[in-house]
Amino acid sequence: MRTSEFILAKRNGEAHTREELEDFIQGYLSGDIPDYQVSAWLMAVCWRGMSDQETIDLTNILACSGHMLDLHDLPHTVDKHSTGGVGDKTSLVLAPLLASSGAKVAKMSGRGLGHTGGTIDKLESIPGFSAILSESAFLRQIHEIGVVVSGQSTELAPAEGLLYALRNATATVQSLPLIASSIMSKKLAGGAGSLVLDVKVGSGAFLKTREEARRLGTTMMRIGREAGQEVRIVLSNMEEPLGYTVGNTLEVIEAMQCLKGAGPRDLTELCITLAEEVLSATGLPHERGEIEKRLTDGRAYDTFERWISAQGGKLEALETLELAPDRAVRRAPKAGFVSEVEALQIGQAVNTLGGGRSKKGDVIDLGVGIELHAKIGTEVERGDPLATIYHRSGKGLEDAIALFDRAITIAESATPPPLILESLPQIADG
Repeated sequence: MRTSEFILAKRNGEAHTREELEDFIQGYLSGDIPDYQVSAWLMAVCWRGMSDQETIDLTNILACSGHMLDLHDLPHTVDKHSTGGVGDKTSLVLAPLLASSGAKVAKMSGRGLGHTGGTIDKLESIPGFSAILSESAFLRQIHEIGVVVSGQSTELAPAEGLLYALRNATATVQSLPLIASSIMSKKLAGGAGSLVLDVKVGSGAFLKTREEARRLGTTMMRIGREAGQEVRIVLSNMEEPLGYTVGNTLEVIEAMQCLKGAGPRDLTELCITLAEEVLSATGLPHERGEIEKRLTDGRAYDTFERWISAQGGKLEALETLELAPDRAVRRAPKAGFVSEVEALQIGQAVNTLGGGRSKKGDVIDLGVGIELHAKIGTEVERGDPLATIYHRSGKGLEDAIALFDRAITIAESATPPPLILESLPQIADG
């Protein structure tokens, strides 16, 4: 194909045919089309968008670029995805929670994009954990353990994995068709029959308004439905970080607390809501009280340990995960109520410490991060601790402090925002 003409067509707002998209993606996958031309096309898509049909075609092409897993011999196969947020460690809790409820959780996850953390990065803070599994190992684990979470391998949706990394390095993350095709291609390749999507809305999310979130949710439901998946959508608030921790190892520790029934209220509420939705979709019992019980009686945490061990994680290391050794405490400059904890700037602060990527292939520091001591609605006195910043020998600390201080507002009064904004109904026929 003439790649420059293909890029020009999208720059001019023209629609691609499925055949053109197939040639382009195959050329990139084979190495015939270089990163710089794909980057130009990604930027053109961000500018001009894609039609619904183009988005569906791109999704299927990416999904079919490698092997498609066949899970039809397993009952109650489920998957979950979040569109990305600050402090979002729900997959670490939800996957074992669902498996302990009788579901078979088959999940492909990614690494951090922009200011948001990735599930695979978090899991790799556990010594020994292997995030890259072959197709045979993936299938064996879902049969034997009931839960598997894998990064993109060379076998499953390899073209999507290449695009995913390139988008992060070229400021082309925030595009509805690229987000939808990225998410749903992994979900189609993963083979699960039921899927719950947590679409984040707010300053710390890629989508800033409910209208954008509804459009993305509707697009992903349509893609899933055409492929025979039962898809549920939950819109959740990302104006402030989820939970009290932001940073890979810190978030694993908080997720384990949640699995033991001692997690923060917002994280626990979101995980239970997502569990209700997808358990209902796949036909399993989904009574809220029973789901909550699995977080308090040890069943969810036991499943977590079996999952981590199956992928090589050292269970003896879970209680002593390594954090960055240096601490800086930020304190309230005055008395009042915390009225804003701006999620985007908190995420950016962790990135300046080394906890995120600025370009493709960056190595991140898993031990740095921020632990909040107050969230929206918390009453504080002057001098009360607002957060502890975990850093390594001051690297990025000055900039992180500046970002954190701008993120926090203290007012005379404040009310915590709602966490669950809405659940989208299934798309009506026609």
